Amino acid sequence: MSAQEFTIEDLKRILLEGAGADEAVDLDGDILDTDFEELGYESLALLETGGRIEREYGISLDDDTFTDNRTPRALVAAINGYLTELVGAA
Repeated sequence: MSAQEFTIEDLKRILLEGAGADEAVDLDGDILDTDFEELGYESLALLETGGRIEREYGISLDDDTFTDNRTPRALVAAINGYLTELVGAA
């Protein structure tokens, strides 16, 4: 199995597909270290995002993935950690 990488562009796409974007937020700006709540993504939107990531990447996220990783940078790193574990287990 080849290593798959989850990028900030993947996250932006999934956020937009699942929950859209607040008109006041520019996802193309420097959002890496901005809290999801400040970006307009509440818990329900993040649950939808998590479900989409799980289906698309074939991983299972822990319940606390989004509470422990409150920014896009942290979440991308966490998802890549899951993907690395998945490849290592194969």
